[in-house]
Amino acid sequence: MMIKNKRIMLSIILGLLFLIVMLLVILGKTRVFDYMIYDTIISFRNSFFDFYFINVTRLANTQTIILVVILFILIFRNRYSLFLVVSSIDCFLLTTLIKHLVERSRPMGLKLIEQGGYSFPSGHTMISVCVYGYLFYLVIIKIKNKILKYSVSLLLFLVILSIGVSRIYVGVHFASDVLAGYLLATSYLLLLITIEEKIYLKRG
Repeated sequence: MMIKNKRIMLSIILGLLFLIVMLLVILGKTRVFDYMIYDTIISFRNSFFDFYFINVTRLANTQTIILVVILFILIFRNRYSLFLVVSSIDCFLLTTLIKHLVERSRPMGLKLIEQGGYSFPSGHTMISVCVYGYLFYLVIIKIKNKILKYSVSLLLFLVILSIGVSRIYVGVHFASDVLAGYLLATSYLLLLITIEEKIYLKRG
């Protein structure tokens, strides 16, 4: 019970932080922060990082996420499959709603990939947390072998982190878009996990 209460409290805090970031973006108060991070990351562009980030950002493309979810469903066919689908769909709907509320334009610099639509929050960042973050949670609670658990969880963490950085690197998002995506998606995922555990605890 204590863990769940802490999880809910953290979810609320992250949600509030997201609202603060969103308000700052709407008021145009993140410009210095955004361009400082943007310019710093862009300065590292070279052929190796171009290849790495262009490919790692594809791990959160719609087609890739659908494939990951379908494979998970086919392999496991359990309640976790259902919640992975719920997490994916809710994340997509939430991202779409907020993008159309804020209507922030994307960065105007040189882009390494083509990306349409609005910028805030980063949809790729959000879906990476909602899908790969949920898999991270499952790895932590289900895998008993410590070496395997820590290896897979570290890999998933690096994927989530790399996808967020990649959105700035390829030139389609500001740092505040990515930060907001991490905050909101993590807040949502913590809430979803708490609801899931509560439902199945009652069922015994």
